[in-house]
Amino acid sequence: MSSANSNLKNLDFDKIPSAKGLKFGIVVSKWNSQITRNLLDGCLNLLKNKDVIDENIEVIYVPGSFELVYGCNSLIDKGYDAIIAIGSVIRGETNHFDFICHATSNGIKDLNLLGKCPVLFCVLTDDNIQQSLDRSGGKFGNKGVEVAIAAIEMALI
Repeated sequence: MSSANSNLKNLDFDKIPSAKGLKFGIVVSKWNSQITRNLLDGCLNLLKNKDVIDENIEVIYVPGSFELVYGCNSLIDKGYDAIIAIGSVIRGETNHFDFICHATSNGIKDLNLLGKCPVLFCVLTDDNIQQSLDRSGGKFGNKGVEVAIAAIEMALI
C-alpha cells in the first residue's frame, strides 16, 4: 500500500488484538541507522502497548539490509511467533540499490516459504532520504508501527 493512501492517525488501536504472551524476534540493519532506529522505536512502542513484555522481544543488529535474511534465519528456530526485518535502502547512482532490494525481498520471501513462522518485511526502499524520513515517523507515519501490527496479526494465524 502506498504511504500516501494510508494514515495511522485514523487507525483504531483498540481494534488491534492483544499480543500478550507472544514472542517476537526483530532484526535491524545498522545501515541508515537514523531511519532504522525510528522504525524500531515505532515497532517496539506498538508491541509494548499491545502487552508484549521485554523478555518476549529479542532485537539483533546486522550490518545492512542484505544481511537481514541471515539474521532472520538465525532466529527462525528459536520459538518466536513472528520475526520482523527492519532496514532502509536509499537509491544511489548505481544498480546496487536494485540488487540489494531484490535479494533482500526474495530472501525474506524464501524464509516465509519454510512455513516455520512469519517473517515480516519492513525494509524501506526509497529514492531519497526525505522519503525515508517521511515513512519512519514523518508525514506518512511510521512503517515500524505498521509492521508491528502485521506481525501480531500474522502471529495469531
